Amino acid sequence: MIKKYILFAFIFIAAIAYAQYGSLSETSKVSILSLGPGGNLNDSFGHCAFRINDKENNIDIVYDYGRYDFNTPNFYLKFARGKLLYELGTNNYLPFFDYYKRQNRWVKEQILDLNYSEKQALFNFLQNNSKPENKKYRYDFFYDNCATKIPDVLEAVVGDKLVFKEGHITEDYSFRELIQKNVNANSWGSLGMDVAIGAVVDRKPRLVDYQFLPEYILKGADNAIVKRNNDEVPLVKRTVSLFEAAEEKHESNFFTSPLFIFSCIGLLILLITYKDFKNSTRTRTLDTVIFFITGIIGVMILFLWFGTDHSTTANNYNLLWSSPLSLLFFISIFQKQPKVWLRKYVFFLLLCFALLSIHWITGVQVFAIGLIPLFIALIIRYLYLMKYLKNTSV
Repeated sequence: MIKKYILFAFIFIAAIAYAQYGSLSETSKVSILSLGPGGNLNDSFGHCAFRINDKENNIDIVYDYGRYDFNTPNFYLKFARGKLLYELGTNNYLPFFDYYKRQNRWVKEQILDLNYSEKQALFNFLQNNSKPENKKYRYDFFYDNCATKIPDVLEAVVGDKLVFKEGHITEDYSFRELIQKNVNANSWGSLGMDVAIGAVVDRKPRLVDYQFLPEYILKGADNAIVKRNNDEVPLVKRTVSLFEAAEEKHESNFFTSPLFIFSCIGLLILLITYKDFKNSTRTRTLDTVIFFITGIIGVMILFLWFGTDHSTTANNYNLLWSSPLSLLFFISIFQKQPKVWLRKYVFFLLLCFALLSIHWITGVQVFAIGLIPLFIALIIRYLYLMKYLKNTSV
């Protein structure tokens, strides 16, 4: 008898759950939430999510594709290699809204003009996609992220009736320029990205590819239509500003910026080189440190290029100033009388800088502006090494 009561209770609870989440009412609303940028680097580009609001059924849920599980085995290794799976997460609307409000990030809601069957289909899609066996996906910064999932899901549900027009895009940016719109070029975050990502981000994206940024999801939805009975109905019924962020002054300290720090490092290299030139000597420790550090950076860039699944780190010509071969020769350069072939390697490094300049001028790849003083100092140092090693190599 007890087992029957337990079974009955289980069926009753399941029935309530289905009634609560299985069907939407006619008055339900489906919307896109767009959130402004935050203070951290990973929040610099904003965020997007779906909201299902059905007061009759007491449903107010947010679905966003920007989650990942910190308990994933080998989390940091998978993250570095681009193999970490992201997932669709769900949350009640109020905690979700309060979280971004506390971060002082603006929140806008675009209520979609979908008919009942389309709203129900979208709800069913998100519910099914949020199941443990379905919620994970292979993240890609440009082509598969929390923003690109918005049009992907809408197109999967609404089909060919949905048309995203492109008249709102009047710029002609590269992928890198689109990224830099959201990040201060003279910041450590910007420098880190410019060193890690390759020439693939310096090409011009298709207009549809702009949607990797939440900013263009907001604009794109406003410019999208749904075809119904030979009519074109705007996808967005109305836009509501749920929270306006208070203006914050982000004061950057130039004296801690990459441009200033690398200017100091470059100046130090130049001063040591000038002293060496006046004394007809060579500070071997400096050359050893240069070879070792640039070699280490080169190995890391090679790993990001060939050892990961990141689409943005391929064809990275930062290797032209951070040759991984230098890691093989940092002991040789420390010797008082290096082998004669080492002078040829220094000449190779100068040729690499010439290629780097050509790549930069022609737009093949743009490099971090904070590294310019370092580049100048390294070129002058290598030129001095060419002259000095000519007479001291054995």
